[in-house]
Amino acid sequence: MRFAVLSTVALGVLLLGAAQTEIPDAPVSFIGVDELKALVDKGTRVDIIDVRRRDVYVEQHIKGARNIPLPELAESGGAAGISKQGLVVFY
Repeated sequence: MRFAVLSTVALGVLLLGAAQTEIPDAPVSFIGVDELKALVDKGTRVDIIDVRRRDVYVEQHIKGARNIPLPELAESGGAAGISKQGLVVFY
């Protein structure tokens, strides 16, 4: 289970990198599952976005995550609801 989530996080990050056409205006870094869990456990506000298909999201996702499938995220305006401040995690 843990490996599957970590693999999904890595895949999501790779796919976002491949789809990206501009340099992001915010710093980009990679975190592991343990670090994300620690942040959430201590009450850090994190916007968690699951980029998988809706059916996969419904079947299994991180509690509190929002679903914005990768094709929608890549579309014009697809990222409009994502905060430009604070921590945003894509998986």
